[in-house]
Amino acid sequence: MKLPLLSGSRVVVVDAPDGSVVLRPPPPGEPVADAGAAVRDALRFPLAGKPLETLAAGARRATIVVEPPSLPLPAAQHDPRQPALAAASAELVRAGIPLERQTLLVAGGLMRRPVARELESLGIVSHAFARSFDGKVEIHDAEDPGLVDVGAAGNAPLRVNRALVETDLVVTVSAAESVLHGGPGLLLGAGGSAALRAAGAYSLLETSASMGWRVALELERRLAERTALVGVSLVLNQPLYTGAARGYPYDPESFDRIARSPFRRGFAVLPGFARDRVMRSFRRDLTAAGAFAGPPSVAHAEALLRAVEARSAALEGRLDAICIGVPRTTPHLPRERPNPLLAAYLGLGLALRLWRDHFPVVDGGTVILLNRFTRHFAHPTQQPYRAIFQALRTGPREPEELTEAERLASEDPRAVADYRNGRTCHPLLPFADWAGCAPAVGRLGTVLIAGCRDAVAARQLGFVPTHGIGAALEMARGRHGDDARIGFLLSPPYFPLRVTV
Repeated sequence: MKLPLLSGSRVVVVDAPDGSVVLRPPPPGEPVADAGAAVRDALRFPLAGKPLETLAAGARRATIVVEPPSLPLPAAQHDPRQPALAAASAELVRAGIPLERQTLLVAGGLMRRPVARELESLGIVSHAFARSFDGKVEIHDAEDPGLVDVGAAGNAPLRVNRALVETDLVVTVSAAESVLHGGPGLLLGAGGSAALRAAGAYSLLETSASMGWRVALELERRLAERTALVGVSLVLNQPLYTGAARGYPYDPESFDRIARSPFRRGFAVLPGFARDRVMRSFRRDLTAAGAFAGPPSVAHAEALLRAVEARSAALEGRLDAICIGVPRTTPHLPRERPNPLLAAYLGLGLALRLWRDHFPVVDGGTVILLNRFTRHFAHPTQQPYRAIFQALRTGPREPEELTEAERLASEDPRAVADYRNGRTCHPLLPFADWAGCAPAVGRLGTVLIAGCRDAVAARQLGFVPTHGIGAALEMARGRHGDDARIGFLLSPPYFPLRVTV
């Protein structure tokens, strides 16, 4: 079988060996006809707690918390989170809180702080909502000295944006993509850098081993003691390609159509920026399958379970090796060309953490990442990533050995000022991304970079560079035998895996 996989902006056609396991998601489910109407119904009939109209009785001010739509990948031209936000704001108006008394809080965590005029281009708000909203827009600053202390979760101090406590009602609007994205994680995204850095997860779909979920739950409990709190979580369907890529990756007929397309060879000779522009021009539809409301953690947990059930692929037994395509994009906004650490995070910290029940690869197994791994840092937005590569200049190091480098980066006044001015991400974000790769790296024997063009960067991260996918597959069979069980994760979009052993 010929399988088309993305490697940066290139389409690599892989001849899958006999007996390979092809991991592909189910087709997108039936969408709701009107996402805004689904949100209105959810707020009127929540899973638990009081409806929005009751919570808003007597309230004079309200804060709506949203996050940049960094997941799922790839992004879509029309996102159901936009009408969901508009519907939540309209419900507040209906409950007696006019637009001028509403605050829109954009909780971006450690990502680059957008300016207000970018909210529409980044897909956070729709054009119609941007024109009609008369309230206050607040872009969260994780280093704001005016953050309010609301307690602690273990050793992590809980400090939050004033808009979460100087209000009568807080409404969160998000989609259920992981235990760290949306729901109570949205409140954490409006917190201080120390708590954000401590918010990790072994699996992005299981709450039991997620420190980030526990910290977010404690923060939700502390905020609920101060003000009324309700959340809306959407269940998103699998992103749907149209045009030349229609049916990918869930339809097997699309594999052969893309692999045999006469335009593929011409596409391969285009320069990188042109290929990237063509890839971005493909239409992608994103729809919602449902909406749930209630306390943020309750609504989010229910929506996440529904999303996993609707979008996951089943895998019986662990794999000896898995091959993952890494696209030419970043997991954070704005979308850019990724540096090697961000490329590793897409494969190891995102794709390989979207599992339930069991890790998909055997202990000591092999992961093959398809990416050129070029050491390129978009200026100025990715400059903090240079600090971690400087700390790794002598090769891979244990997480505790990076503590000093992380402390120095977080205390760099210039790096912090650039973050607060919206020029770049927080200096702690590269270390958080690398920590997100640790659960997978700690269980694997080898990470192979197929098509690597910067062997030094790969070795700095502890990976093995190879010339191409053919050589990487031969190395995997050499490590695990000719009868090795090799899987191919058709992506993006990345999707959940339900693993049974």
